[in-house]
Amino acid sequence: HKILGKEVRFKELGLLVIDEEQKFGVGSKEKLRQMSVGVDTLTLTATPIPRTLQFSLMGSRDLSVISTPPPNRQPIATESHLYDEDIIREAIDYELARNGQIYFVCNNIDELPGIEATIRRLCPGVRTAIGHGQMEPSRLEKIVMDFIYGEFDVLISTTIIENGIDIPNANTIIINHAQNFGLSDLHQMRGRVGRSNRKGFCYLLTPPDELLGADARRRLRALEEFSDLGAGFNIAMQDLDIRGAGNLLGAEQSGFIADIGFETYQKILSEAMEELHAEGIVEADGSPENEDQGVGPVLGEEVNFLSDCYIDTDVEALIPDSYVSQSAEKIRLYKELDSLEDEAGLQRFTAEMIDRFGPLPEATVQLLNIIRLRRLCIRLGFEKAKVKNGLMILRFLADQNSPYFKSRTFMAILEAVGRDGGRMVLKQVNGQLQITMREISGIGSGVKALEELRTKVFGEKKI
Repeated sequence: HKILGKEVRFKELGLLVIDEEQKFGVGSKEKLRQMSVGVDTLTLTATPIPRTLQFSLMGSRDLSVISTPPPNRQPIATESHLYDEDIIREAIDYELARNGQIYFVCNNIDELPGIEATIRRLCPGVRTAIGHGQMEPSRLEKIVMDFIYGEFDVLISTTIIENGIDIPNANTIIINHAQNFGLSDLHQMRGRVGRSNRKGFCYLLTPPDELLGADARRRLRALEEFSDLGAGFNIAMQDLDIRGAGNLLGAEQSGFIADIGFETYQKILSEAMEELHAEGIVEADGSPENEDQGVGPVLGEEVNFLSDCYIDTDVEALIPDSYVSQSAEKIRLYKELDSLEDEAGLQRFTAEMIDRFGPLPEATVQLLNIIRLRRLCIRLGFEKAKVKNGLMILRFLADQNSPYFKSRTFMAILEAVGRDGGRMVLKQVNGQLQITMREISGIGSGVKALEELRTKVFGEKKI
């Protein structure tokens, strides 16, 4: 907070490192960044907030994941239970039996004395102490130091223990009213145990499921599912999915884009980022990326000006139930298909399918060809392809102000159409440019025709 104040001025700031990034507000981080123009910034966190994670996923910031744990660390066993005194007793007795210590977290200061009385009743002879942020600093420091030296067995506290306490002998944590905490808070508190070569245990105590909201249930399930070492990134992804990315250009850090839908928002955002890169955005040193190339990429360079293409066809294209019967497996296969980026990946996928399920049915062959057609359309700048009645109609981007129409890719396509000799016809329909290809007998024929067009535009390189 001193650094954020007006009194501190840096002579020549070159690198800014922000640790525990999830603890800083947007305003604070922007203040830090404004200390020096173009300062390189490194943020460190086990669980990035959704907005920061979204910046990384969309390519606005670089992201590195450190998933290798320190030597001899073990995953923390995480369990979600209804509030049950038997579970509390068993957890405390087990930890005391191996000469360990326990955290009991409750974020309501008024409830702490009652919890202490309950623990003493359940486990006679156990030594307890209470700690929270409203205590005198010297008193709180003494309690924490006594706990470190083993003067008592159970520390009953608020979430103040989240702030950097490292006690290797404390390897069980019980969190009461866990449904009221965010994913990041729960993951950070869970990280207070298991900090040695001993197995750590985390118990999340909640009311019955019917009293919990849908988001609270998802948070608890995510904590149980992602309990492996280095799982912070997976938990942050779940947090992004639950809370949404929020307003990337404002202070709001959560909430879905309700008016247009999250997927549409993501698509628009991705296309905008790609257009900026294609235009040759100015780097920190003031020099445009494509300054010596003119507007748009050079011939032979591949830049995607859109992220998806709609394919309209009357051909049956799917993975039939008779080929793969389990719905969950089919969904996984569809997701994997959608993530494939090149022909080599598609060939590997095909080989694995044949190896597992046998020869591909015709409907699945057509599905793979549609994936190829879609990828070719995206590379060439067609946002819609219609394959019917011996024709393939390719529609260019609807946004006439897109830098795509100034790119060498677009110019090369026009040149290829002009030299084609009549098989391809360029025309404008309802204010939108489209190419009609004749003699297209099906999806496979369309793929072959687009491969030929792409070779004319980009050369022999395959995708």
